[in-house]
Amino acid sequence: MKRSGTADLPLHYGKVPPWLYERMSVLGLSIVEVILMDYGKDEVLRRLADPFWFQSFGAVMGMDWHSSGITTSVMGALKRSINPNSQSLGLYICGGKGKFSRETPSELIRIADKTGLNGTELVRASKLSAKVDNTAIQDGYQLYLHNFVLSDNGNWSVIQQGMHESDGTARRYHWHSENIKSFVEEPHTGINGFSRGKILNLTDAEASENRKGILDISHTDSAEVMSDFSRLILPDHHDVRASDVDLKRLGALLYVTREQQPQNFEDLLMLEGVGPRTMQSLALVSEVIHGAPSRFRDPARFSFAHGGKDGHPFPVPVNTYDESITILRKGIEKSKLGNSDKLNTLNKLHQIVAATEKNFSPDFDIQEVIEEERQNSWQFGGKTVFGDAPKPKSPQSIQLSLF
Repeated sequence: MKRSGTADLPLHYGKVPPWLYERMSVLGLSIVEVILMDYGKDEVLRRLADPFWFQSFGAVMGMDWHSSGITTSVMGALKRSINPNSQSLGLYICGGKGKFSRETPSELIRIADKTGLNGTELVRASKLSAKVDNTAIQDGYQLYLHNFVLSDNGNWSVIQQGMHESDGTARRYHWHSENIKSFVEEPHTGINGFSRGKILNLTDAEASENRKGILDISHTDSAEVMSDFSRLILPDHHDVRASDVDLKRLGALLYVTREQQPQNFEDLLMLEGVGPRTMQSLALVSEVIHGAPSRFRDPARFSFAHGGKDGHPFPVPVNTYDESITILRKGIEKSKLGNSDKLNTLNKLHQIVAATEKNFSPDFDIQEVIEEERQNSWQFGGKTVFGDAPKPKSPQSIQLSLF
């Protein structure tokens, strides 16, 4: 087994407001359903095990793009929406934050009883992934969240997060069962993060009892480890800056969805009557569903879909959020009835934006884009944890000229 990667995040406290949490549950379920339809259960697990995709996923759902709160909120929303539909989806989410993390073994045993999977091995995988990250490698982070995501074919991913005892950061760890050839063949990839000098590493011969059955972490080629390991380290600043995003990709997306009017997409029947603001959100949702792994190196870009609950880069446009959900849900329902045109259209939108990028030269000020979003937020039902977005005295046009 290999850990897929880690993410180092500023530690944030607070709660997700009900108006956002409800929508996160529905949008998260919708995105997972489309990925299941187009790519299958193993692809859902693979993406959840990618720290860059996970961060982008949380950002497109309206969470603060860089904070530790993405982990708790996204996994909580997914568990709430996926588990009631587990039998049809073939996916189960166990564990959670604090006391809920300790319920993972009993949840896994219940699922194993229903599915015929080996509950003993699943529980061992859960415990050992937590044991390694919390105890075997002592890097100063104490786990407080553990989620075990399981498919009915026996494959799984683990998403767990620890809090540093002194520096105000959180570290998220991702695991994936995909790389298991045998329980003792593949080495553990180790931990990357801010260097704090020597750490206590119990992953040697004296820790063999903890490794039997899943891990053999006594032989590691460091070059090979680094080539396989994904590390995401996010900055302390809360605002979104030009350095945080790929301006070519964001600029191409804004050009396609704002400057090319909907009537130019006559074949995109799903988008008839949809304005440029919803097009912008749908394009980023489509990328989360259909984008290649290389497209998630700048998670902040995905906050331009539905903003952030703390107002960065701008308030959550609730009306647009609801339109995105409605379009996705309608596409999913029609696809279940044998008509996949609407979901295919979402993929076409992603392809159009990706094709536009090839010859696109960014020539815009990202702060002007953010300010325009904030000025117009009231028109789209903008909300933050602090309340409704106010109407400015002199509203600006929603159209941005990039050239």
